[in-house]
Amino acid sequence: MKSYPYKRPKQPITVRVTSVSLKLDDGTRDQLETTAYSTQLQAVALGIAGHSDWVSATIGLSATLPPGTNASDAAWSDLRVLAVLTDGETNVRTSVDLKRDTESGREWSGFLEVLRDDHVGRASLAVHAVATVDGIAGRAIAETDRSWTIDTVSDEPVNGLELELQRTSFKKSAREWLHAYADAPWIVDTSARVPTVFVNTDVEGVIGLLDTNGSGIDSRVRDLLVAQMTTDAWTAVFHGAIGDLEVEPGSGPVFPTDWQGEVLREMLPDVIPGVHVEEALRQVHQRRTGDSGWVELQTRIHYAAVRRADAAKAVGYAIRGLEQMNRESET
Repeated sequence: MKSYPYKRPKQPITVRVTSVSLKLDDGTRDQLETTAYSTQLQAVALGIAGHSDWVSATIGLSATLPPGTNASDAAWSDLRVLAVLTDGETNVRTSVDLKRDTESGREWSGFLEVLRDDHVGRASLAVHAVATVDGIAGRAIAETDRSWTIDTVSDEPVNGLELELQRTSFKKSAREWLHAYADAPWIVDTSARVPTVFVNTDVEGVIGLLDTNGSGIDSRVRDLLVAQMTTDAWTAVFHGAIGDLEVEPGSGPVFPTDWQGEVLREMLPDVIPGVHVEEALRQVHQRRTGDSGWVELQTRIHYAAVRRADAAKAVGYAIRGLEQMNRESET
């Protein structure tokens, strides 16, 4: 966790998306329904209207600063609140000033414009409060502790891990690196822009099982298979994300702005419970790069992956199915 040589509010800034509209190629605007954004998931889906010709999106924002930020005896002045959109894939960073709703209130609002040509997928939206402290302008006063995801292509507001699933023959694949894993049913590749699970079509029966429909025992086994596959994926992407951190001198590791950052924010509360995610990131990085503690942490990492794969539900579903089959065979 970063330390500051001045007092700051203890609570983060909270942010809500209040409206989303698209400017189309013909100059008209399409005001999107509230289903285009989710406060719970903190995600916006700009592809929900099905337009392929939109030029820019205007996102309405409302931010609530923590108590004490605008106190008359605060140790800062010239308070500014900025919404910052960061795209790790295109390396585009956009910021806009929000305006105070009332002279003495903690509510700030404004609009952020997202240009279609600047983004190819997901971008991360955060809000920062900066001010002049001890004569130094632009010092950080408060910020959001969880970013919104602005997805320029998705038709549903989702957050967290996005996986691509590809089916291919590991023996015959044009990706020669897969040949070394010819006896594996699947492999997780975390080096791509979107993490990819390659399913080996050479393994007899695996594709048929994944395509199983209905409610028979095959579907129970399929759910177990998918749960195991998903557990492996979460474990792999966590290690991929934690192994490629940017470290700021004097302040420690920082969260990535792409899917890696989403994975870390999602899993760290289970890996290092009871602390802020920034402190959890610092502790995990310290254990990974230090002399001890990394091996012991693997159990917590696996636990976090199992939870996100909903493995317990899949196991319970399979057990109930087997018990039902046994009862039917006995009658």
